[in-house]
Amino acid sequence: MSRQSYELKAEARERVGKGSARAIRRSGKVPAVIYGDKKPPKAITLPYKDVFQRIHAGGFLTTIATLDVEGEKIQVLPKDYQLDPVRGFVWHVDFLRIGRGTIVTVNVPVHFVNEEAAPGIKRGGVLNVVRHEVEFTCPANAIPDHIEVDLTGLDIGDSVHISAVTLPEGVEPTITDRDFTIATVAAPAGLKAEDGGAEEAAEEEAEEEEKGEE
Repeated sequence: MSRQSYELKAEARERVGKGSARAIRRSGKVPAVIYGDKKPPKAITLPYKDVFQRIHAGGFLTTIATLDVEGEKIQVLPKDYQLDPVRGFVWHVDFLRIGRGTIVTVNVPVHFVNEEAAPGIKRGGVLNVVRHEVEFTCPANAIPDHIEVDLTGLDIGDSVHISAVTLPEGVEPTITDRDFTIATVAAPAGLKAEDGGAEEAAEEEAEEEEKGEE
């Protein structure tokens, strides 16, 4: 399921550069740029309060928005935003213009379900999350809110890989050369010796995943 789209009012800006951006921020607005879809970049400003609320509501970089730029409605996906390193203010936002058939790369959160149906967790095992998010390519108008990982049947030392996850149509992981690990069930301290072999193998696999990419 995808997040609900929303609309923001924006104004076009003619002047760009550091001096102009400072003046925009002093007036309670955020400088931003719309680019992509084989059209020239468009410099805009947005009300600071609206942008701040949307960023802190969650899902900002995976939710399509409509920008009303002085009457022109433009569908976009926020691609990046910068924060003031000292005070944490929203400094600038980049928007990707969405056209027909636009494919995007996004990081999608992982949600885990059915922990109560995992024997290893019932025995005191600990869910060791290797990836809290997974990077996917997908149609811009079909970005999933999250992916769901079912823990049913997992025992201590078991791993769950991306191949075990049912993905929506058109959603593909950007890592295609291996069946990467999303999580493992680690043994509690008291069971380390008893289940050491399987547990060590799972931990090594998870460590290799964390090191070997990106």
